[in-house]
Amino acid sequence: MPTLNANGLRIAFDTAGDPKAVPLLLVHGLGMQLTAWPDEFVDGLVELGFYVIRFDHRDCGLSTKFEQAGTPNLPLARLKSRLGWPLHPPYRLEDMAEDALGVLSALGVARAHVVGVAMGGMIGQILAAEHPQRVLTLTSIMSSSGRRGLPGAAPRVRKALARRPANPVDLDSIMEQTVALLRTIGSPAYPTPEKQLRRRIARCLRRSYSPGGDARQMLAVAAAGDRSAQLAGITAPTLVIHGAADPLVPLACGQDTATRIPGARLEVIEGMGHDLPPQLAERLLALIDAHARGKMLPDSTPRLFVKQ
Repeated sequence: MPTLNANGLRIAFDTAGDPKAVPLLLVHGLGMQLTAWPDEFVDGLVELGFYVIRFDHRDCGLSTKFEQAGTPNLPLARLKSRLGWPLHPPYRLEDMAEDALGVLSALGVARAHVVGVAMGGMIGQILAAEHPQRVLTLTSIMSSSGRRGLPGAAPRVRKALARRPANPVDLDSIMEQTVALLRTIGSPAYPTPEKQLRRRIARCLRRSYSPGGDARQMLAVAAAGDRSAQLAGITAPTLVIHGAADPLVPLACGQDTATRIPGARLEVIEGMGHDLPPQLAERLLALIDAHARGKMLPDSTPRLFVKQ
């Protein structure tokens, strides 16, 4: 796997498609390696004529780890966040946005379409707000503005997130815990086939496993706070996609994000949770492609996709 130097770090990356095609940067969520992007999603973007760029966030995959910073006390961090007390993470989402910008610069890409999922959507929002000249369009999927008062994860999701593998050093045990978590937050109307889900998880676990990095990224998200003011300054054409059945980042978060970004388009997908199920790949690709090419049908109201 190739690496590059960006923002003073070693960042693992991968590209697909013709380098002369229109660049599209994929920014994944918390703890998700570049290999977590579904193959059919990446291949579909290439077939649509994009030069697709993926990378491992700092503290994830094969990129630079921050193990010297230790593992944060997340319950204490959540309490401080609820009380409005300041958090002091080893890095912030703004730093991660600079990493993404550094990837584009290292590859000689002046401007790119940016597609971010969950935490990656937050990073994409910051990138579009702080470096508007580098972002052609923004697609924010299953993400949030971070505004206080928005609903949080469902109780069953919080319990799933708090669970730890029965044996934290055994890959089979880690696999079962990860499968259970992804099933809990996944799309109820579009469950990913078991073999496909396990194959994707195994590929990531064999490549890298960094629970400490996940915790530090989670602290960065908690410390990010309300980005409403930043979102109001985004000028790139923006598409917000959110699942109506997302139990981790509820639909209200996506609705709020679209409201905060001037001219943003909201697309709600019925039955979609907090994942990218293969059954929705074609639909998601069509939305991203139409948005990137400026061919979205004019519509001032959110479009609701219903399971066929």
